[in-house]
Amino acid sequence: MVYIRQSTPQQLERHQESTRLQYALVERARQFGWEAGAIVVIDDDQGRSGASMEGRPGFQRLVAEVGLGHVGMVLGVEMSRLARSCRDWHQLLEICALFDTLIADVDGV
Repeated sequence: MVYIRQSTPQQLERHQESTRLQYALVERARQFGWEAGAIVVIDDDQGRSGASMEGRPGFQRLVAEVGLGHVGMVLGVEMSRLARSCRDWHQLLEICALFDTLIADVDGV
């Protein structure tokens, strides 16, 4: 799964390069060996703060899909796009570890 998020609507307008880089992670997933049809992009949280899991249906879906064993790898342009809250970040790390799900960014796994 590729997770895409910018914190505010203003960032979406002003930082289009970041959005482009985040969508380019689909190609990065292909480089890791995932087939195009198996790559799911979650971009439901565009314009939403990463301060908490609440109000972020995309992040909640990501965690749920990992917990169901449906995800082999979570990709984000940088880990701060996934979660700003230590609690949410640790929850994601723990559930990924339990279900053998890799976490990767542009620098690697």
